[in-house]
Amino acid sequence: MLALLEDGESRTFKQVTQEIDISPRTVRYAIKKLKENGMIIEKFNFRDARQVLYQIKDVLTAEEAQKAAA
Repeated sequence: MLALLEDGESRTFKQVTQEIDISPRTVRYAIKKLKENGMIIEKFNFRDARQVLYQIKDVLTAEEAQKAAA
């Protein structure tokens, strides 16, 4: 699942399950584990507030990059 999100595009739960053709229960578990480990983030979906968008977390945020450069 992480490989699917590596392109930087955010996807809904439904899009993820359709694209990787894995049972929704397995995808839900994978999302839970990836969120717990800080590898993906949830974003607000402005097109449909009932759905959440999932996106891979950037390796370094802007603040972390500044700290690393200092």
